[in-house]
Amino acid sequence: MKHGKKYNESVKLIEKGMQYAPAEALDLAVKTAGAKFDETIEAHIKLGVDSRHADQQVRGAVVLPNGTGKKVRVLVFAKGAKADEAEAAGADYVGEEYITKIQEGWLDFDVAVATPDMMGVVGKIARVLGPKGLMPNPKAGTVTMDVAKAIAELKAGKIEYRLDKTNIIHCPIGKKSFGTEKLLENFNTLLAAVIKAKPAAAKGQYLKSVTVASTMGPGVKIAPTKIDQ
Repeated sequence: MKHGKKYNESVKLIEKGMQYAPAEALDLAVKTAGAKFDETIEAHIKLGVDSRHADQQVRGAVVLPNGTGKKVRVLVFAKGAKADEAEAAGADYVGEEYITKIQEGWLDFDVAVATPDMMGVVGKIARVLGPKGLMPNPKAGTVTMDVAKAIAELKAGKIEYRLDKTNIIHCPIGKKSFGTEKLLENFNTLLAAVIKAKPAAAKGQYLKSVTVASTMGPGVKIAPTKIDQ
C-alpha cells in the first residue's frame, strides 16, 4: 500500500516496534495528524476474548469528559408526552414516521434512542440499523423512558463501545485540536469502562493491544502494561 508524503514523514516520528505510555502515544498521534482538517483521534483496543460467545461480549457506553468534538444528530422514536420531552431536550428528529423514511434509505443521524414501548415498531428496521451499529440498545442506554437524560448525555459526548468480529473495539476519543491532556482524560475514561466490562469468562491477558491514531495518520502502539488496570 502506497502512502503519501505527509504520512511517510509522520511515520518517522514513531520508533519502530516501540510501545509507548498513553500520554506519549497521544502526543505522537496529535503530532502525526498532518491533514488540513481537525482530525479525529481514535483508540483501537484488541481484547483477549472471543466475541462469538455470548458470555464474552464486551459492550457498553461511556460519557467522555471532554466530549468527542463532533456534533451528534439524535433521532428519537417516541410518542405523546415522551416525544414532546425529546423535542424539548434537543433531539434532532422525533417520531414514528422516521421508520418509513429509514425503510426508504434515509440515514442522516448518528444515534437512535427509543422508548421501550416503541421497540416493537423499531424492530421493523433492525435489519437496516443493526449492521450499522445504529439500533437502540438497553446496554448502551439508548432504550429508555428517560429520553431527556439520554439526549443530554449523547450531546455531551457519550459513546458506545462494542467488539467487532475480530475482537477489536474502535472508538473516537476526540479531535486533534483537543491537545494531549484532554485526549488523555478521554482515553483513560474509555479504557476504565472497557476494563470494568471484562467478562467473567475471559481468560488470560485481557488487553492484547492498544493503538491510537488520527484519521489520516499512522497508528501509535501503547504498552498495555502502562495502562492503569
